[in-house]
Amino acid sequence: MQAYRGLPILTAQPRRPTRLVGIWPLSHEGSVAEYARLAHVEIDRLLSAGSTPVVSGGTGLYLRAALVDLALPPAPTLELRAEWERLYDRLGPDRAHRVLGERDPEAAARVHPNDRRRVVRALELTELGSSLRPEADRLWTAETRHPTAVFGLEVPRELLAERIAERARQMLDAGVVEEARAALESPISSTAVRALGLRDVAELPRDAALEALITRTRRYAAYQRKWLRRISGLVSVSADRPSEEVADEIVEVASTRQRLPAA
Repeated sequence: MQAYRGLPILTAQPRRPTRLVGIWPLSHEGSVAEYARLAHVEIDRLLSAGSTPVVSGGTGLYLRAALVDLALPPAPTLELRAEWERLYDRLGPDRAHRVLGERDPEAAARVHPNDRRRVVRALELTELGSSLRPEADRLWTAETRHPTAVFGLEVPRELLAERIAERARQMLDAGVVEEARAALESPISSTAVRALGLRDVAELPRDAALEALITRTRRYAAYQRKWLRRISGLVSVSADRPSEEVADEIVEVASTRQRLPAA
């Protein structure tokens, strides 16, 4: 979501210059495939210049897509997506899922009937001669496009909960309500509108919006922890200390593993 312009507070965009942040208008239907192509170009450009790319974030799938060639399936046309969305809504979850089972049994086994977005996506791919289940699932392998050290920041749950609550309060103080309302009044894609807490912040009273934002973020943080545990070769780093100490440890480990230039 940080790739979108117009939600710098809600998506906690960094203030320092960062590649691939704020590059898409809210009306753009962003995808992991498009992001992966852009990330690969930026990473390769930095390496060619003798620099060390630092990929930071975020959603686990997008992190992996930046580091690995996932051989992602093609994006559908808007017309094709609308066609399958209409079919799903007309048939209902169970019957639409049965249609998927007839066209791609392996994909159907991976998707719950009530997951409208993924059922529709799987049906689209059958039309494009592809599958939601790729021939080679590189998502959880140790494979990367370049030699890479992957670090996971570990924070005790209680401290993480405190940080989440404090950041939510800071967002409200910084004007996130006005930002969210302006975004929803503008043309916004079905991808961007799923930004965490967007509708809560724009539509609920302040106290309820704060509570909803904290709850959603804590739930998402738990989801991210599960992602972290599945990343092959992950180096866990304690992050309940000054950020300079965390950075020093990361640089030291990366240098030992010869993932950084000697300098």
